[in-house]
Amino acid sequence: MNHPLLAPEGARQLLLGNEAIVRGALEAGVNMVTCYPGTPSSEVPDNFRRIAACGRFRLEYSVNEKVALEVAAGAALAGALCLVTMKHVGVNVAADPLLTMTYTGLPGGLVLLSADDPGCHSSQNEQDNRNYARFASMPCFEPASAQEAKDMAKAAFILARESQQPVLLRTTTRVNHLRGPVLFGPLPETPAPVLPFVRDPRRFVPVPAVARIRHRALAAKLEAVREQAETSPFNSVSGGEAEVGIVASGISRAYLHDVLLAEGWQDKVRVFDFGLTWPLPEKALDRFMCSVKTVLVLEEGEGLVERDLRALAQERSIPVSIMGKGGSGECTEGPLSIFGEYSTLAVRDALAPLVDKNAALSCGVNCLELPQRPPNLCPGCAHRSVFFAVRKLFGDEAFYSSDIGCYTLGLLPPLAAADFLFCMGSSISAGSGFARAGGRPVVAFIGDSTFFHSGLTGLVNAVFNRHNLLVVILDNGTTAMTGHQPNPGVAQEVLGDTSRHLDIESVVRGCGVERVASVRGYNQKAMQQLLLEMKAEDGVRVLIVEEPCVLYARRTLKKVRTQRAYVEEQGQDALSCLESLACPAFRRVGSEISVDTELCAGCMVCMQLSTSFKARKREES
Repeated sequence: MNHPLLAPEGARQLLLGNEAIVRGALEAGVNMVTCYPGTPSSEVPDNFRRIAACGRFRLEYSVNEKVALEVAAGAALAGALCLVTMKHVGVNVAADPLLTMTYTGLPGGLVLLSADDPGCHSSQNEQDNRNYARFASMPCFEPASAQEAKDMAKAAFILARESQQPVLLRTTTRVNHLRGPVLFGPLPETPAPVLPFVRDPRRFVPVPAVARIRHRALAAKLEAVREQAETSPFNSVSGGEAEVGIVASGISRAYLHDVLLAEGWQDKVRVFDFGLTWPLPEKALDRFMCSVKTVLVLEEGEGLVERDLRALAQERSIPVSIMGKGGSGECTEGPLSIFGEYSTLAVRDALAPLVDKNAALSCGVNCLELPQRPPNLCPGCAHRSVFFAVRKLFGDEAFYSSDIGCYTLGLLPPLAAADFLFCMGSSISAGSGFARAGGRPVVAFIGDSTFFHSGLTGLVNAVFNRHNLLVVILDNGTTAMTGHQPNPGVAQEVLGDTSRHLDIESVVRGCGVERVASVRGYNQKAMQQLLLEMKAEDGVRVLIVEEPCVLYARRTLKKVRTQRAYVEEQGQDALSCLESLACPAFRRVGSEISVDTELCAGCMVCMQLSTSFKARKREES
């Protein structure tokens, strides 16, 4: 198979950080890859999918992160070398098995990729999953370049198999999505051997008596890895005999070296590049802190390394001043903070007072603000049609429980179809509780992939406890938000022979829901009629709205609508449609309304809502 990621040793490719991780896993001989897609991790399994025909590994898109980790853990118990990928909040879903499998260990070896998202580029929080390395007692690698993403991924697999312990590969959005040159190492002719499983219930069945013993074994394993961290090539010291030391981890290391090069400050600081960041290499850090008078800690997210160094310095009476976010880790003044991402400017402003007091600071400089372009539902997205119908019939009388997916964008006006949201799959559960306590109508929105991810249990709970809410399942036929990955609801002809399609309506009825109906997402008349009927009813009602994602329909299903909308008659009717539907294909110049035929997807929902809109063939536009 001819693919850049399968190039021979010595090749040099310009890769995304995520692509480099794939190459590192291949060089390690990975046997199995499981995942739940989530930005910024999605390109890792997606690239494995593109090269799956090479036959080196088995790839599974799991229904959620917990299942992905459990499947991979089972395979690692059976002796396979496994990779599990997810975004940072996905680790919360997988945390239950994670904190036990570190006790049992996994003989085949398992690497967990946690792709964190400082700055909330595509997430509902900024949690720092280095905490999980400490919480679960897992070794943790943090790459800062594409080359390191490849090298550390491979090293993580080697460590996972040698130690028989799960290893965390923690990245951030900037690392996942940066591009950089990567020099390839050797690609083994065959994947890693699958080790034979040796039955040992006193290790692998953690009843309390076993778990107490395994906890001690885990602590011993971590101490053994700590000795490796002391001499790891990913923990290196550079610079001269300067009095100012910098301990930097993650992408902050890249920012730091850019600043040092740009300002010519290389000889004014001593740098501890921190790549294998847990367990803490205490001896190496002790020597480093003893060699300088001041240490500046650069780390995005929580001040974990800073607190570790403060504790180590106090314990060993090291006379060094430690600076960073501040003792509480919550410094909001100055360039370093727990909020958002760092940058070269932030790193420069933090370093300048220590090495060049005459350097002008960038903080406080008024930069030109670029126009903001908030994310929006695509032209022709059926979610917009659904939200319009629901808002027309329920208005502000109902409250809207939203979920994680493209449809979360329903919160934007004029649709305003999201009042609260917690996490994947929470819309049904949280909506149930809100309806029970608030005594007001609740409409819960959830997508097809999210329904299979974690909406099923909430639906079963709602039926079991006789909750009263309307659930709208937005079935667009794919996992749209993260790049059209497969899920159990995808059509069988698209899934092929490797997976099996599950019918959502059959699953919903199997959960005990008696009031279920399906409707096409562009059919306003039929949808409004069903919504009107369900509005008058009590109990758990489920409306399944089926309409393929417009991008998925075009790219994968090869279905393109040939008609386009245009405005035949100007006036208040056309203006009202624009203001209530707010399709991105609409344009307004003064009082004149028009449709951008290049953006129009041909859904023709506007024509159902207003007599001012008509259809014509695309060729005529």
